[in-house]
Amino acid sequence: LNEQANQLAHHLLTHDAGPEKYIALAIPRSTHLLTALLATLKTGAAYLPIDPDYPPNRINLLLDDAHPTLLLTTTTTTLPATTTPTLHLDTTTTTGHPVTNPGSPAAPDNTAYLIYTSGSTGKPKGVMISRRSLDNFLGDMDARLKLTPDDRILAITTVGFDIAALELYAPLLAGASVVIAPRDVVRNPGQIGEWVERHGVTVVQGTPSWWHTVATLPAMAGVRMIVGGERLPPDVAALMCGNSAGVTVMYGPTEATVWATSTELTDGDQVTLGRPIRNTRVYVLDRHLRPVPPNVPGELYIAGDQLARGYHDRPALTAERFTADPHGTPGTRLYRTGDLARRLPDGTLDFLGRVDHQVKLRGFRIELGEIENCLSLHPQVRQVTVVAREDRPGDQRLVAYVVAGEVDADVLRRHTEERLPDYMVPAVFVVLDSLPMSPNGKVDRAALPTPQTPATTGGRAPRTPLETTLAELFT
Repeated sequence: LNEQANQLAHHLLTHDAGPEKYIALAIPRSTHLLTALLATLKTGAAYLPIDPDYPPNRINLLLDDAHPTLLLTTTTTTLPATTTPTLHLDTTTTTGHPVTNPGSPAAPDNTAYLIYTSGSTGKPKGVMISRRSLDNFLGDMDARLKLTPDDRILAITTVGFDIAALELYAPLLAGASVVIAPRDVVRNPGQIGEWVERHGVTVVQGTPSWWHTVATLPAMAGVRMIVGGERLPPDVAALMCGNSAGVTVMYGPTEATVWATSTELTDGDQVTLGRPIRNTRVYVLDRHLRPVPPNVPGELYIAGDQLARGYHDRPALTAERFTADPHGTPGTRLYRTGDLARRLPDGTLDFLGRVDHQVKLRGFRIELGEIENCLSLHPQVRQVTVVAREDRPGDQRLVAYVVAGEVDADVLRRHTEERLPDYMVPAVFVVLDSLPMSPNGKVDRAALPTPQTPATTGGRAPRTPLETTLAELFT
């Protein structure tokens, strides 16, 4: 793997790769992907991960915003037409290049990767993560997880989601193995157990929604489980603790390099965010940036080596979200997470919710404003608001309420599917004559009607994760 990455790195250097240059990667889940990631880092350049399953409009938007020097892909990957110079890895010969390390000229503060998250203004924002931050994160994970050469991590996360970095890099630091699950297996929980058994997987990372589906599979017994990306419900935590070799809970926004806090969970424990990882500080502050007492809610801020450099070509937004740290040494910064939390008497952090309309669904961070902006581009749409509803426990879904002309829900769904990743497409579209308004002229979200669900004919609720999955499929 190292020799192949070195040869590709030497080849990329002939294509002007280097520090502060971006190389876009739109590669299916394969060993080509891991080789390309390592090769890019070896040149000193930063990689821009693009999920090939993104809609063409989304891919073009990322390429136009980042202006990468090169796009790495394969001949079997369907991508929209682009003016970005493109290299197909499956037809490119690199065997003539040296197998030795190229000797990267990158400095610790150079960007390691540029990853895009949902933006409240309707435009995704690119988060620039430095090599120092990535190194700090991986160094902590290496010490915390204590992987050995006998371990095998199942990589299931799309490279467009930053938590994939743990699955792909942490095993290599310890001499452990990476088992890259193909797309079809990732999307079929029924095959996950088979892959875990077949490949002797010992560690798996996933979101609470994903673990709710697979935690009780017989193959998961004895597997070390890592969970994060959204709030962990107590019932899912109990399922995981009852069928694993250990549960590690993680928390962290993209702007703090994957995970910023961690804790080990045992059965019966209160689910918390734990404590910060190394070289990371967390604060619970009021609106004047003053610390609040234990058990008092406040906004969660993060400081230290984990912080991103900022947002790509968005200096105003960077200045808004990354502020001077009044509690640290001169020159240090705080990142405002937008999460509400409280510090418990033992020093651990308890997550309480959000201070804005940002939501997390299946681990993906979603700014509802971006979906609203997309729908407002349809010529028939006059007003729109999108909310995340949980009308049944554990069943959170996006619902779009639209005031529009002669248009139906199917047309609106196709409109969003052509422009947004699948996890941002609302599950339900409700067309209304008007949106309920509060006295101050804002949309009264509490007065929005509950979406109609198909009539049922008796029966009972699902009792196991497998029954839940089947019920959701038929719904």
